Amino acid sequence: MALLQTQNLTAHYGDFQALFGVDIELGKAETVAIIGANGAGKTTLMRSIAGVLQNDPRAVSFDNKNIGALAADEIMAQGVAMVPEGRKLFPSLTVEENLLIGTYGRKTDGHWNLKTVYDLFPILAERRHNPGTALSGGQQQMVAIGRALMSNPRVLLCDEISLGLAPVVIKDIYKAIPQIKAAGASMIVVEQDIAQAMAVADRVYCMMEGRVTLSGTPDSLSRDDIHNAYFGANH
Repeated sequence: MALLQTQNLTAHYGDFQALFGVDIELGKAETVAIIGANGAGKTTLMRSIAGVLQNDPRAVSFDNKNIGALAADEIMAQGVAMVPEGRKLFPSLTVEENLLIGTYGRKTDGHWNLKTVYDLFPILAERRHNPGTALSGGQQQMVAIGRALMSNPRVLLCDEISLGLAPVVIKDIYKAIPQIKAAGASMIVVEQDIAQAMAVADRVYCMMEGRVTLSGTPDSLSRDDIHNAYFGANH
């Protein structure tokens, strides 16, 4: 049974419709990757699941409860945390203060605390008293992931965590994913890098123009299947 799923999920920005009947599901202890070009609707999907965009109650369900109409803080309290695109750190706070923000509004019994986040990303322990935005882009991304983990989520939503980072930094960040999974979190990872997404995912959904155009396990999808779903069959 799915831990989290969307059913006929639509989303609008004013008069503009960004999602058209999107159905995805995430199982317990599973990593699902969402791939697609810019403008495919990936971030809108994540924002809808996280409660930044509210919807019909039944459009999103988590642990057999309809959460589509809940606000973002209510969804986080249920156990769904997001690492937003662009990191969104607080520039006036230190690394450690940014991490502690993740504990607000959520029962924090569980694996993740300052010590375990610092074990996952040791550089953050060294920089704990630095302003969060004084770090490199990769280190800031580690802070954003750590902040989300501090809420001990059952589902972690990662939106474009490799965007704009050097390949060596991306490799370091993605090395953390097996440890995050081992600690009990299911994950949805939005990623433009197809190879990176396929390497970490149990299942993949491809989106184009606000719709799911392909889904399957990484080993069941051919390069042609993915190319056609990503860009359109006529591309």
